[in-house]
Amino acid sequence: MNSLFSLAGRTALVTGGSRGIGSMIAAGFLRAGAARVYISARKAEACQATAAELAALGECIALPMDVSTTEGVRALVAAYAAREQHLDILVNNAGAAWGADFDEFPESGWDKVVNLNLKSPFFLTQALHGQLKAGAARGHHAKVLNIASIDGVSVNPQETYSYAASKAGLIHLTRRMALRLAPEGIVVSAIAPGPFASDMNRAARDHADEVARRVPLGRIGDDDDMAGAAVYLASRAGDYVVGSTLIVDGGVTHARG
Repeated sequence: MNSLFSLAGRTALVTGGSRGIGSMIAAGFLRAGAARVYISARKAEACQATAAELAALGECIALPMDVSTTEGVRALVAAYAAREQHLDILVNNAGAAWGADFDEFPESGWDKVVNLNLKSPFFLTQALHGQLKAGAARGHHAKVLNIASIDGVSVNPQETYSYAASKAGLIHLTRRMALRLAPEGIVVSAIAPGPFASDMNRAARDHADEVARRVPLGRIGDDDDMAGAAVYLASRAGDYVVGSTLIVDGGVTHARG
């Protein structure tokens, strides 16, 4: 059973890995025995600081890049390829949100969010296709985990139009990519987190008790909840989960009706 959930010998790349859900996943991978975990984030200082902190768990390397642009995607792929010839696990976690009243919602709020949340996961996976195929040739499936949101599954009352649309699109993109890549031994799946404390979810971070009252389980998610879901999908245990989205939210989606 231990080997079923082990990531021993595997390399991983986690975008948006300097904080929040990304750092939870990176830490979980290291605790599950990953050989090396690369984390990327737009802010170099924060990325390097998190890598240094996670180094207590295993080998963690910072590759700070802005993957919201195609130039940033290419730069990240080049930096990774200079260090590794294969990739076993890619986590497309970097994301952004934007909230504004319907009558005032700007085009910039669409472009920033959709480019990072929906466009970048596709083009980063495309650019790393060769390394993922090389990972899949090592005797186990390579994995791509797209980090969506429960806001792409059910409707949040907040006016975050581009965020909800981008995450719903990412869930469907996960299915489409999964069908294309599965025959090559690359398994694509997604996680839809609910309330976890992060800079993006400030309500859960700053008002955890209040948010917890709206969660059927009675609490917000913690680091182990997210790490456990990601390790499951990234390991042999999740090999037969193809194109599906795992909702990790303490029951919030069902409570929304």
